[in-house]
Amino acid sequence: MIEVKGLTKFYKQIRAIEDVSFSVEKGDIVGFLGPNGAGKTTTMKIITGFMPPDSGVAKVAGFDVFESPLEVKKRIGYLPENPPVYNDMTVYDYLKFVAEIKGIESKKIDVEIERVSESCGITDVQKRLIAHLSKGFRQRVGIAQAILGNPEIVIFDEPTIGLDPNQVFEVRTLIKELAKEKTIILSTHILPEVEMTCKKVIVIHKGRIVAKENIEDLLRRRTKISEMTVRVKRFSIELMKQIRDKFNIKVSQPPELENGFNFELENQEDRIEDIAKFIVDGGYGLLEFRPITLSLEDVFRELTTEEKTV
Repeated sequence: MIEVKGLTKFYKQIRAIEDVSFSVEKGDIVGFLGPNGAGKTTTMKIITGFMPPDSGVAKVAGFDVFESPLEVKKRIGYLPENPPVYNDMTVYDYLKFVAEIKGIESKKIDVEIERVSESCGITDVQKRLIAHLSKGFRQRVGIAQAILGNPEIVIFDEPTIGLDPNQVFEVRTLIKELAKEKTIILSTHILPEVEMTCKKVIVIHKGRIVAKENIEDLLRRRTKISEMTVRVKRFSIELMKQIRDKFNIKVSQPPELENGFNFELENQEDRIEDIAKFIVDGGYGLLEFRPITLSLEDVFRELTTEEKTV
């Protein structure tokens, strides 16, 4: 359905994305993950034809995004980070306006508006001005405009940003329902949204793709043979160095682990007791000593942060 090869985009001298390549098959539900500023929105804007790349190719259903933009737009529904709604219009008038722009036949417009309004839970607010709606309802209107015309692919860019917890739950539930019949790309830095709906994940960091595979495969592939987390009362970099040198192992300190460190063993599980004994005998005040079970959040941090190593 979507084929991206070698996309590169610079804003003056600043690299937004470089050599981005991936594919999305029909029926896929893909999480496009990355920290703020990683290049997610730039990539989505290129795929949907909002801006050209400096180099590379993007195709949707076999159509080049910039050689056949109308054919591409017929097949994609897009919800940008800031929903493209007009506050001085009623919900109905806005959806009718969007339907006309999308080329939906006049006799089918009302039926289509009713369909998307029911799907998005906005039937009761069709006559209200968009300016008078809550942010959650404005987001629903944004989703409704994205699925007008029943596109094969729907792209959501940070769909729950700025919403309160109840609104987040409502929007996530709606996306989950849409995922049953659409090819979906969910671009976000919020991991629960991906874990709730997606089967595949693409991770972008500093403008480059750093992972692209099924979530289960990603977790399995990045799980070490034996990796442990240690927390102590009296932590020091010197302790990390002693552990590294004495046992000849890799030792690292993730940013969020202020009073401890991780160490990695490969086929040396019998040395775990020796390391624990060394810490206890050294009087460092052992607080925690456990194996690491990787979650999607763990893998995301590993792929998009740099650990201190000694």
